[in-house]
Amino acid sequence: MSLKIGLQRLALPTFERLPLRCASIPTPFRTATRLPRTFPRLPSRPLSRPLSTATASIPFPSPASASTSSSSATAVQPVVIPRSLPNWLFGCSALVFGIVVIGGLTRLTESGLSITEWEPFTGILPPISNAEWDVEWEKYRVSPEGIMTNSKIEMSEFKKIFYMEWAHRIAGRVLGVAFIVPTIYYCTRYKLPRALPFKLAAIGLGIGFQGVIGWYMVKSGLDQEIIDTNSVPRVSQYRLAAHLAAALTLYVGIVSTAIGVRRDMLGKTYNATPAINRFRRLPFVALGMVFFTAVSGAFVAGLDAGLVYNEFPTMGGRLVPPTDELLDKRYSKKEGDTWWRNMLENPVTAQFDHRVFAMTTFAVLLSIPFLARRANVMRNTQRWANGVALAAVGQVTLGITTLLYLVPIPLAASHQAGSVVLLTTLLGLLGTLRKPGSAARAIRAIQTR
Repeated sequence: MSLKIGLQRLALPTFERLPLRCASIPTPFRTATRLPRTFPRLPSRPLSRPLSTATASIPFPSPASASTSSSSATAVQPVVIPRSLPNWLFGCSALVFGIVVIGGLTRLTESGLSITEWEPFTGILPPISNAEWDVEWEKYRVSPEGIMTNSKIEMSEFKKIFYMEWAHRIAGRVLGVAFIVPTIYYCTRYKLPRALPFKLAAIGLGIGFQGVIGWYMVKSGLDQEIIDTNSVPRVSQYRLAAHLAAALTLYVGIVSTAIGVRRDMLGKTYNATPAINRFRRLPFVALGMVFFTAVSGAFVAGLDAGLVYNEFPTMGGRLVPPTDELLDKRYSKKEGDTWWRNMLENPVTAQFDHRVFAMTTFAVLLSIPFLARRANVMRNTQRWANGVALAAVGQVTLGITTLLYLVPIPLAASHQAGSVVLLTTLLGLLGTLRKPGSAARAIRAIQTR
């Protein structure tokens, strides 16, 4: 009788409460000569919880420990993705976008050569007293631009261009601090996925490298050789293109990392049908074409090629300008370099090439929403594909309008910003087609255990 009462009161962790009759006891317990006073505790299993944006962080086992047996499950060190991390990356990408726009305004207002020195740590504050302004003005007046172009400007005009260049440099410093300090915090406070700290470190190095390229570009416009050869005081178009290419690469890296982390946290899936897999290659190609076209626009800006033929679609009444203008032998320095030197140094050829690249890219971008519909993509992917075509129409409209109206500053700055918007829409489209990363796979493994 006491045995029956003891079994009735006993609560097992994973089995139903045992009935009163001993005959119904499972076979292993029935054959035992003596029942234990307490049953062994079964190993606990982690509860699977749905992903939610309301959680502060999302833990999941690291790839190395996910393959261990259940006996060592209690020794798993969780990897955590803070919810604030992708939001911070999106904020940094917005800063890069603003810096690109400010840089375009600095170039269009011819303010980039107003500060003749590079002081990354001490040149934070602008001149305050009249004596400090006089020192900066004297430095500028002996520079090539100050001697050959702006020899008659007043102090008030110099302050305007000085503040424009100063704002561009300060924005770069703000970006550096806003990225490096949180990166150190996230990498030391949380155990991030294995690849993420390396990506953040690469982006941080890219920010520093961008500042070096910026000064390297400005330095080309301060060379004494400009005065000696009586050339136009401006920065090298090669270095200007490198500066823009580095900025766009930095922007693409930050945005793509933020999109990947966000989608892994939300557990977004990717329907890998054969048609979608074939369509997925097109946005990658289009992204490269937009990037290449934007860099070719830097050569147009650096050579002032937008002021050569202010008509569209013809150039001097012809779709293709004369061959002696496109392949001008005066730009050749040795045999065999005529074609590429004209592409990179001849304003006529630079504008013609930019037109060809732009219209070819435009045709590819317009085909994206139709091919997406044909591939039967998801609704969100189709919306992004439509956004790509809409951004392409706006960008081409801005480019043609800028050319016809002799490159006014508001239109030209909007045209440069439009290229970044176009890159953003393509990155958003690629994000919807992104396959789950290692973080998403680990999270899904927890939920299915």
